[in-house]
Amino acid sequence: MNLVPDFAADLLSFLPAWIQAVVYYGVIAVVLFISVILCMAFLTLAERRVIGSIQARIGPNRVGPFGLLQPFADVLKLLVKEIVIPSSSNKLLFMVAPLLALIPALCTWAVVPLWPGFTVANINAGLLYILALTSAGVYGVILAGWAANSKYAFLGAMRAAAQMVAYEIAMGFALVGVVMAAGSLNLTDIIEAQRGVGGYFFWWMIPLFVVYFISGIAETNRAPFDVVEGESEIVAGFHVEYSGMAFAVFFVAEYVNMILISALASIFFFGGWLSPFEGWGVSWLEWTTHPALGFVWLFLKICFFLFCFLWFRATFPRYRYDQIMRLGWKVFIPVTLVWIAVEMLLAYYKIGPWAA
Repeated sequence: MNLVPDFAADLLSFLPAWIQAVVYYGVIAVVLFISVILCMAFLTLAERRVIGSIQARIGPNRVGPFGLLQPFADVLKLLVKEIVIPSSSNKLLFMVAPLLALIPALCTWAVVPLWPGFTVANINAGLLYILALTSAGVYGVILAGWAANSKYAFLGAMRAAAQMVAYEIAMGFALVGVVMAAGSLNLTDIIEAQRGVGGYFFWWMIPLFVVYFISGIAETNRAPFDVVEGESEIVAGFHVEYSGMAFAVFFVAEYVNMILISALASIFFFGGWLSPFEGWGVSWLEWTTHPALGFVWLFLKICFFLFCFLWFRATFPRYRYDQIMRLGWKVFIPVTLVWIAVEMLLAYYKIGPWAA
């Protein structure tokens, strides 16, 4: 079986089949990587402009038209800053830790369906792949705190690890409900299971969606769950000893994870690239369901959830650490377990997604 599409196989017909696969997927990976990094860069600009607007400020507007070159100026500034490595640190792990935080976030995009018929790796266990990689990000945080040989960094790493583990469990239980409704671990199948009027899983799993999205905010250490970076308490958390681009990589990982959580929330609960007018049967709305618009719908849904990330940061005060842990262990996990039981009843009586 050929591992690349026919058009790519025709262009690369002078190469052996296995080299065709390496070239094709290598190009796809590079394009996807650059696209995600550019989206992350402009998300930092959008964040400052949105929060500035909410707080009646202007935000960046001097570098380039409308401030559009501000992200590139930030990158240039960080590139020329010195990377300081503490003399008493474990130097190898100190430099590897930021990559352990970033690489899993980027690799997860391999199984995300971006439009109908396009997924870099359309594997049947895509959901398990996502859970495995998103869980791996905690190792980068722990290593960053431990390798720095600083009590403040280590304290921040422990707080971050405890928070991430607590909310990963809640996120995992929330996705159990999605798997029960879709009957598949494949992300494309999960999207296809949401076709039709009222087919979005959101309508039948509102508690699970709320748990998943709020857990995603906590998982990315975003406000109001950013206690691991509480400057007044523990300086700057697990990355207090980092500088220059090594420091920036942690924030690249944070913003890439924000985009990823928004994309997964769209796929699991809002039909991914499916049009919101899917199955309405209204003739003048049929154009909205054309497969060519699939990426547009997914992009708009991702943008909405990213706006929610920014909105929450500008709106809510930071929680205390004990409040965050209580919410994760004593509220979210019981809520997900109860709603999974509710889904069992819906499946037994063939209601909602199980009616067919």
